[in-house]
Amino acid sequence: MSSSEKHVRLRAVQDYYPDDFAWCYGCGRLNEKGLQFKTRWDGEETVTEYTPRPEHMAIPGFVYGGLIASLIDCHSTGSASLAMYRRGGHELGDDAPVPRFVTASLKVDFLKPTPQGTPLVVRGRIMEMGQKKVVVHSALYADGRLCVRGEAVLVIAPETMTANVNTSMK
Repeated sequence: MSSSEKHVRLRAVQDYYPDDFAWCYGCGRLNEKGLQFKTRWDGEETVTEYTPRPEHMAIPGFVYGGLIASLIDCHSTGSASLAMYRRGGHELGDDAPVPRFVTASLKVDFLKPTPQGTPLVVRGRIMEMGQKKVVVHSALYADGRLCVRGEAVLVIAPETMTANVNTSMK
């Protein structure tokens, strides 16, 4: 495998979203003030890694639950995009556009307080795939300990969403 092939394999799906769909506060590459979550394949699982910043604190020593929910949400939309793209016979770096998903339903179960100051790793599994819908189960780990579980139902983003794109952040 060439170094450029290896680089493409390590790139995140968010790096390939069409510009009109790349503004999400959580994962949009064009949102300079956003969190910049990145999701990629790791074997048959998807993975997103993120280290919370000090301002993502709930109480001293622990991560704010809203950040965790955002992380599970964006990880799930990215996972759905990766799965649908692969099902269509594509891999990141192909010329075909990457599909963009939005959240129809999100369930987050906080199992243990999530410690601040350590990288968080979200691992996802595709549980169901339809023509326009994907169900993703996710598990968030801190220091190798399971802290959060999530389930998301994602649907392909309608093209009508681009009519409302706010590009004032450019």
